Amino acid sequence: MIDPLPLAQALLRCPSVTPKDAGAQAYLAAELEAYGFSVTRLKFGGIENLYAERGSIGPRLCFAGHTDVVPPGNGAWRHDPFGGVVDNGVLYGRGACDMKGAVAAFVAAAAQADQRQRLSLLITGDEEGDAVDGTVQVLAWMDTQGKIPDFCIVGEPTCKVKLGDTVKIGRRGSLNADISLQGRQGHAAYPQLADNPIHKLLPALAALAAHRLDEGTPWFEPSSLQITSVDVGNSARNVIPPQISAKLNIRFNDLHTEASLSDFLTEILALYAPQADLQIHCSGEAFLTEPGAAVERLTTAIAAASGVTPKLDTGGGTSDARFIARYCPVAEFGLVGVTMHQVDECVPVAELRRLSEIYLRVIESFAA
Repeated sequence: MIDPLPLAQALLRCPSVTPKDAGAQAYLAAELEAYGFSVTRLKFGGIENLYAERGSIGPRLCFAGHTDVVPPGNGAWRHDPFGGVVDNGVLYGRGACDMKGAVAAFVAAAAQADQRQRLSLLITGDEEGDAVDGTVQVLAWMDTQGKIPDFCIVGEPTCKVKLGDTVKIGRRGSLNADISLQGRQGHAAYPQLADNPIHKLLPALAALAAHRLDEGTPWFEPSSLQITSVDVGNSARNVIPPQISAKLNIRFNDLHTEASLSDFLTEILALYAPQADLQIHCSGEAFLTEPGAAVERLTTAIAAASGVTPKLDTGGGTSDARFIARYCPVAEFGLVGVTMHQVDECVPVAELRRLSEIYLRVIESFAA
């Protein structure tokens, strides 16, 4: 076995906090080329990305991941967050779990696989940021080049307690809405001379909060609408404010789309607060990869290599799999995610090596 630990340490020592790359992509490209991959460096909007491929036999299996990380934060780390230190069998560093560890594990596994087998990697530097110059752009390029895979594995930290326990075959969508409504400022003692925007918007917000979007599906929990902010910018008790703004977030399953939810919000506001302004941003649609032959190959290989039968899951936030799902079937599998984005983010070295063994078994399961 090729040890993924040195690969992971080298990546961790690149302080690649979004949007900085800090040499992570160049290092990874050199390693992949050493293992016989053809590497194409792709830069969009100042973001470093790469696409690598090797082999010509069998279905095209792709691994997708990212080398960018979130900031280390203000907490006191046990070790340098960009030091790649191993202490008592545990590797510490920002990105050890999410997800430089998985990238290193897959590269180490790919290095040992049959070089004739079709393998590709989509590695972005823009997953933790706005995600506009990373995977989305690389996929568009891959599409024009005829390089869309038959199946893609995203190395996000999916496992909950034990390595191998969870594979994600879908994700909920996420929609944010900003609602604003203008009124007329005035003295609270003379409401007839003012126009209170709070009173005009509250019925709409109450209706939204009371509405149950759905009862869930066999693969998804019920969709959730949460009002996350209501603000009038008023520090006085006896002044009717001139405006009100509200924010809400909807985490939705595959019974809904951005378009259908936009229509729903528009209808509620038209009924209760027709003068309100609505602005919508959807960071990702819900998607589901129906269990089938490819997912079965993945879960069988994981169980064989780890001794754990993975549960198929659709929980959590969003990931770049939401973009990949537009082009091909995709599932997510990686490390235990307990420490991701936390101070002292880490992964046991034994777990990192075991993940590489699992990835190798997965790669072999997709051979023709």
